[in-house]
Amino acid sequence: MKALTRWLAAAVGMLQPSKPAIPEELWQAAWQRLPFLAGMPTDDASALRAMTEDFLARKVFSGAHGYEPDNLARLTIAIQACLPVLKLGLQAYEGWRGIIVYPGEFVIPRQVVDDDGVQHEYEEDALGEAWDGGPVVLSWFDDPADYDGAHVVIHEFAHKLDQLSGGADGMPPLHAGMSQEEWLRDFDAAYADFCQRVDAEEATLIDPYAAENPAEFFAVCGEVFFTSAQDLKNAYPEIYRHLCDFYKQNPASWSHVTSS
Repeated sequence: MKALTRWLAAAVGMLQPSKPAIPEELWQAAWQRLPFLAGMPTDDASALRAMTEDFLARKVFSGAHGYEPDNLARLTIAIQACLPVLKLGLQAYEGWRGIIVYPGEFVIPRQVVDDDGVQHEYEEDALGEAWDGGPVVLSWFDDPADYDGAHVVIHEFAHKLDQLSGGADGMPPLHAGMSQEEWLRDFDAAYADFCQRVDAEEATLIDPYAAENPAEFFAVCGEVFFTSAQDLKNAYPEIYRHLCDFYKQNPASWSHVTSS
């Protein structure tokens, strides 16, 4: 009986996805590509590393257009993907497995129907796209400067969280104790104000792309929340407060000392 128990335990272990150990040199190389993580509390940085290992074991990366993402690309993407769910858990990303990586920008075919019922087809340059119920599609640049300030991974994984409500509309499923009424009131007001500023061609710290629709506003605000927290807190303090409650993190409180 003991031998059978040991055999079953070993068999179950073989069925579980193994967590790849991340070499320290590779972890540091990826961490250095993400300067906004400098100052993250030590305990959170350790938890992020453990979650990243789990994420890499669960998700399947594939390249496109003849490109195959290397270990640095996969790890850098995985760290950023885990950041929004650090306090929420990887169960938020269940139900899909694929991450498709392009070598730079890619083109997405679009179809729209105008008010007269005429269908128009066009192509749109993109850095990322999150498919509802499907994979996340991302671009990768060897030089971080080529992203021109965009944080596409955080952006697309914010969309994944938004989609948990049944569709990306800027209203993700809220936690117990959070008010949907207050969320909608404050996000609607901030979005209207932001669109007005963009229409007036004001310079904004938030990417003007956030004015596209409420879902993009939520995703872009998520980018800024993690990468330039104080800017979001200054511009829209109520939005910052809601995102603190939603992500269960407070990046504006991080110090400026690297704690990886």
